Amino acid sequence: MRQLRNGYTTGTCAAAAATAAAWYAFTGQERGKILAELPGGGQARLRAVRARSADGPDWFSVKKDAGDDPDVTDGVLVYGAVERLGAQGGKPVPDGGKESGPPWYSSEEYPFLFLTGGPGIGVVTRKGLACPVGYYAINPTPREMIFKQVGQLYQELDMEGEYLIRVKIPQGEELADKTFNPRLGIQGGISVLGTSGIVRPMSEQALKDTIRLEIHMRAAENRDSLILIPGNYGERFLKDTLGISPEQAVRCSNFVADAIRAAAEEGMKRILFIGHVGKLVKVAGGAENTHSRYGDRRMEILAESLERTGAGGVWQAEMKKKILECVTTEEALEYLTSQGIRDIVMKDITMRIWRQMKRWVGGRADIQVLTFSTIYGILGMSGLCGPVIKEWRERRI
Repeated sequence: MRQLRNGYTTGTCAAAAATAAAWYAFTGQERGKILAELPGGGQARLRAVRARSADGPDWFSVKKDAGDDPDVTDGVLVYGAVERLGAQGGKPVPDGGKESGPPWYSSEEYPFLFLTGGPGIGVVTRKGLACPVGYYAINPTPREMIFKQVGQLYQELDMEGEYLIRVKIPQGEELADKTFNPRLGIQGGISVLGTSGIVRPMSEQALKDTIRLEIHMRAAENRDSLILIPGNYGERFLKDTLGISPEQAVRCSNFVADAIRAAAEEGMKRILFIGHVGKLVKVAGGAENTHSRYGDRRMEILAESLERTGAGGVWQAEMKKKILECVTTEEALEYLTSQGIRDIVMKDITMRIWRQMKRWVGGRADIQVLTFSTIYGILGMSGLCGPVIKEWRERRI
């Protein structure tokens, strides 16, 4: 199997673009090849291209290469600019005049430098992220990289005065909807990200970290209850059937157990899990991750519940055989409905799901479960699910 190729983060590209811009601002010379120091060790050699500006500072762009990762920012141009600051009323401002917009970042190590974003960089509107509310979403490691790259060059060249570093990703606003940013409260663009400086092909851990971050943000807003849903089916069911805004839920994809444990660890006292039976029936059989590559025993689990409930009587063996021949859960539900035993089987399935999730919570939170079908609607609810749903329906974001 071919080894997947690594790429570079938007943070690394921003640091390289800012370094190229600093060379030009400090010396008047263009430098097309830039070495960016990586936080995890090593260097990235990136090409920077000058984009002349009729007014204001000249920008330098670096094209992002995400390697073999399916990153929506692969191929975008990340821009950096550096300009000398003057003083106006004791406050540093660009030579062109006043600065408006989100506050600038500053650096204790390099107090002569300031950093801000620009078009395509989102602005943080909610607590719990690595950036303060009201600032551009330039994460701590990229900020450190940018300040260090430009700051060391400033010191090597014995520069004087204060300078403002700008970063922009013009395509960021249109790409933002393809990222988690709108759900995380980052508006108007994407984030400048990266912890190691390198993009490694997307791992399950990266997805789980993103889910945990969204849960953490709910906790940072002093919330102690949470709705978890696997994905699109859950969102539509919340809105169309239960009358609850999908914005109040966190999507956990296939990482059911990880999300439930994360919610409990973040201090959530009550968890409402709502999911399509096609995924949650796997949880009834003990699956922590509902992706098909971890096994698909849906029909076997349904057949087990048929046997556990004693439904079907003398015809049970034949019914189990019919269920095991089904391809989808909807097909199995159709058969159970035709035999008049769907409700009793789904009650057992729901209780198995609930008990499994209770084990994952470990007594740290109350958890309620609702499972549904796109055809048959609600199939089963744990004991206190109704009052919890009513409470959520009356809430406002």
